[in-house]
Amino acid sequence: MRDGRRTAIEAIQIPNYTREDYLEGTAPYEFLYQFYDDKFVLDRLLQRMSEQARKVRVTGFKKAFSEYVKKQLALARPVSMAVTQFEGQEVELDTGPWQADEYGVTISEDYREVVACNHPILPVMRLVNIDTGVEKLVLAFRKGKQWRHTTADKRTLASRQSILELANVGVAVTSESAAYLVRYLHDIEGFNYDQIPEKQSVGRLGWIGDEGFSPYVSELVFDGDANFRSFFESVKARGSLEEWLDLARQVRAAEGITARIVLAASFASVLVGPLGCLPFFVHLWGGTEAGKTVGLMLAASVWANPEMGKYIHTFNSTAVGRERSAAFCNSLPLILDELQIAKDKKEFDKDIYMLSEGVGRTRGNRSGGTDQTPTWQNCILTSGEMPITGASSGGGAVNRIVEVECRERLFSDPRGVANTAKRHYGHAGRLFVQRLTEGGVEEAEGLFNRFSSALRENDTTEKQAMAAALILTADQLATHWLFEDGRALSLEDISEFLRTRASVDQNGRCYDFLCEYVVQNRHRFCGESEQNEVWGAVDRGRAYIVRSVFNRICQDEGYSPQAFLSWARKSKKIETKGKGFTLSKRINRAPCNCVVLIMPSEGTENGDLLEDV
Repeated sequence: MRDGRRTAIEAIQIPNYTREDYLEGTAPYEFLYQFYDDKFVLDRLLQRMSEQARKVRVTGFKKAFSEYVKKQLALARPVSMAVTQFEGQEVELDTGPWQADEYGVTISEDYREVVACNHPILPVMRLVNIDTGVEKLVLAFRKGKQWRHTTADKRTLASRQSILELANVGVAVTSESAAYLVRYLHDIEGFNYDQIPEKQSVGRLGWIGDEGFSPYVSELVFDGDANFRSFFESVKARGSLEEWLDLARQVRAAEGITARIVLAASFASVLVGPLGCLPFFVHLWGGTEAGKTVGLMLAASVWANPEMGKYIHTFNSTAVGRERSAAFCNSLPLILDELQIAKDKKEFDKDIYMLSEGVGRTRGNRSGGTDQTPTWQNCILTSGEMPITGASSGGGAVNRIVEVECRERLFSDPRGVANTAKRHYGHAGRLFVQRLTEGGVEEAEGLFNRFSSALRENDTTEKQAMAAALILTADQLATHWLFEDGRALSLEDISEFLRTRASVDQNGRCYDFLCEYVVQNRHRFCGESEQNEVWGAVDRGRAYIVRSVFNRICQDEGYSPQAFLSWARKSKKIETKGKGFTLSKRINRAPCNCVVLIMPSEGTENGDLLEDV
């Protein structure tokens, strides 16, 4: 059989074409093209004609013939066939040279058929992110009977290496077909730019400039990280607004101040940005069975599904995870439960600073540039069995937190509150935002300024006054716009939870700690001993602490020795000479540099310490 075909091919007479025929005419190409449907014959005749062309000093015949084939195929393809022909497709798109049907996507190239994808696939929507301007394509594809969708950014679809990521979601793409799938998607979007629907998209919640508030803007599509999709979709309305209002009114009327503060703080979150404030914390702490988690659920139900894992999350996450969650919530409250399970409680002061600044880390990317720096303007609601700050926490961290101790149960019927909140949620927040966009921001600004001025007259810091004023403003507005029960929080209600300037001062707290530490370890400050390690001495109301010991004591407790010494010299809490921080003192019969701490005198707040020493 093979010998018969070989004989038949050899019997085909190839005309003696001249150099001019190859270079200026089309006769050689027309002759060969008549065998296009018989690939076996075509390949062998192509080889023979290529050799004949070289004899008349013509090179590149194979490449020239390939271009001729492309032209003929383009001319021969009926216009009605150059469209996607997928069963159940959302939109019909022009395909140009691509064949797109139930058998997949192919193209004829170099007189052969190349497969870009072996199943239907096409772009059905273009998304343009409001924040970044980054474009993404929504791809529809079908393997079997069910159409599926995936969203990919243009950068992924532009590279044959990165497009392989689509294999993770089920698209049939390999290292061999990747380059052709890239070309197909690029071509088909270019051919149909006006036919592919384009929508605005967002990857977060909250205020989006002049566009409104996500997710309440109609026709706005989520294009963010897939891990945040359920988070985004939890912000919706369910059940009855009136049922939720009845629950909230009962809580405001019958329960204590704590439940009212956490509810007001949830509303206050969306005021942070419009009023030009910094993010702040409201932390509920106390023993188990206090109802702290239910309090957070009530706060979450203002905006979203309050079930754990839907909108509320726990501290069982990394610092990077918390940063990304804050950026995603953006204007809505970030709600974190169970502080005690945090993996890095000792380092949490850094988290407090970062989260309350509203700006994340700037990170580099593979292309040598930097990713967009995440930002947020909201309230962070947290809970735990302990305070979120400690004695050694920096003043900046303490200053950014309103800590509320739950001495008694927050709710008389926590189970009933939780169940009602799970059935009815999401209505109040949307109405609150709607009133803000209808001129309510100006009303909020007036209230905030009045509350702020009143709070600053007390012995509280600027940042504490800001947080409290936001809570009071939000509660006043919610009372007027939603609850209509005349039970708005007052300055007296919230003042007991605010820090004084002295309590926020880390160096002042360090001084108190050092004085107490000397008392607790007075046998170490005996000046001379053969049995015990000596850290210093106490003499006439002065504690002489060996400088190296002083540094270690401060660092072990999280205080900065240098920062404290600078403050203490200015505040006359240590004795110094010249520009230094130490004086010489004989300890164990040898001169030694010591920090000379002036102990409290009798009659002061800590005056009894001196008598103990």
